[in-house]
Amino acid sequence: MAESIITSITSGLTKFIPAEIIIFIVSLLPVLELRGGLIAASLLKVNWVYAFPICIVGNLLPIPIILLFIDKIFAVLKKTKLKKTIEHFEKRATAKSSSVTKHRKFGLFLFVAIPLPGTGAWTAALIASILRMKIKEAFSPIILGVLAAGLIMSFVSYVVPYFLYNF
Repeated sequence: MAESIITSITSGLTKFIPAEIIIFIVSLLPVLELRGGLIAASLLKVNWVYAFPICIVGNLLPIPIILLFIDKIFAVLKKTKLKKTIEHFEKRATAKSSSVTKHRKFGLFLFVAIPLPGTGAWTAALIASILRMKIKEAFSPIILGVLAAGLIMSFVSYVVPYFLYNF
């Protein structure tokens, strides 16, 4: 599914926007994040040496903002027509927080590191905020989780296709 989303987003864009900017933007987006960025990078034939740090930075850039300000942002948005959407995000993050609640930092790391649908740095930052984790406590496991997910997704996006198409 992510591949079809990324292909539709990126098709034709590379005529106007460099591939590196596209993968940076994809990595910034919730849901797609680093995983989508690395898949896009592979599809756009961006060398892994350049793609990996671009996707890491793109994925991590919004995380301190989420950790510091999401409570205030959600409080404001709950006063608008987006109230039900915000409450949905909060319920979803709360439902996914059980492993993080039990293991705190390690749970947060695993939640980000294992690239499954519904996991990632954005949701982890929201969970950390809901659990009232301090930014110092939450940011390091999220960074390490993004790096681990990046290595896993690099293997899936670059190594597996290489062997599939060359052997």
